[in-house]
Amino acid sequence: MLKTLIIPYRGLSREVWFLALTTLVNRAGAMVIPFLSLYLTRYLGLTMSQVGWIMTCYGLGSVLGVFLGGKFSDRFGYYKVMLVSLSLTGLIFLALQVVETFYGFCIGIFTLTLVADTFRPAIWVALDDYSDSGNRTRSVTLIRLAINLGFSLGPAMGGLIITYISYKGLFWVDGITCLIAAIIIGRTLHQKSAVITREENRKRNPLSPYKDKQYMVFWFAMFLVGFTFMQYFSTIPLYYNQVLGLSEDHIGLMLAGNGFLIFLLEMPIVHSLENGRLEDLKIVIGGTFLLMLSFLVLNISPWISIAILGLALMTFGEMLGFPFSNSYALDRSRKGNQGAYMAMYSMSFSFAHILGPNAGLQISERYGFESTWYLMGGICLLACVILFFIQRRRASE
Repeated sequence: MLKTLIIPYRGLSREVWFLALTTLVNRAGAMVIPFLSLYLTRYLGLTMSQVGWIMTCYGLGSVLGVFLGGKFSDRFGYYKVMLVSLSLTGLIFLALQVVETFYGFCIGIFTLTLVADTFRPAIWVALDDYSDSGNRTRSVTLIRLAINLGFSLGPAMGGLIITYISYKGLFWVDGITCLIAAIIIGRTLHQKSAVITREENRKRNPLSPYKDKQYMVFWFAMFLVGFTFMQYFSTIPLYYNQVLGLSEDHIGLMLAGNGFLIFLLEMPIVHSLENGRLEDLKIVIGGTFLLMLSFLVLNISPWISIAILGLALMTFGEMLGFPFSNSYALDRSRKGNQGAYMAMYSMSFSFAHILGPNAGLQISERYGFESTWYLMGGICLLACVILFFIQRRRASE
């Protein structure tokens, strides 16, 4: 049994493991974000409307940060971008604890996410450099496992820090963990392939992702997937509470089950599919179809067993869809513009983060949860159709 669990992790490079460790430390340290709305309302006394505008600044900073991260990764190399991003993010976290005004926090949170999210496309470009075609999807999966594990540990530790220290302690821990992650990168990693100069890149003339029509259609499909997926972190918890009558601790346990299944099963599943006969886009279509079913089954009946089934369908859809869609984006890119391609991929989820939760909540309030689940299922079906036509076009090429 143990040997079966270990086999999928074999063959990954040393750099990928250190990259995963850096990601784990960084994401586990992201404790402020889950408690941000509570901090702003309870500690600083801001209104819900003001918090809404601050979260908008959070999303806008994320979009711009991802865009610049892709540009900088192609121009200066992923190593410098990761190192500078983590170092500056740590310092901004430490400085943010002294900001106590609405406008100051709007500027501060925008600056924080702008700097922090330049890291996101850089890490995927680094992953492509540290892996090969035979283990790229498994390498992506290892980073996803580190992200999921970090996000699971972060809120738990953050709650303890708030209880036994203070909200201010979150900023200290977040800042220090970012600086520790930067030290890990500085001591263990390096830029493996040479950075392509602007002159060399001009001669190579790689296709811009904005001119790659097939990729832009793929981007739209992933935005639709992200738009629906975000409901599991905004509208779904309210459904669990208001319709199923679940308390916060039970909701937390259910969502924790998602992270546990991913940690336990995603790598073996990806390992079994990575070198199989199925193309990556076909697997993404399958994952999106499961995500669609996860919403539609909720309309069968308001039972806890149905909700658990929906969550399980979403989890397996996530395990199939996200690693292989990321791998497709990497394969579609070329040396010299990988950062731009991966920035576009990350931006699909950034835009989904801005629009998805608010739209889901507004629709649920006006028309009810049942209408919301049918709509989200329909959006997933549209994404499946779009991905199917991309796959057919790719096969014909």
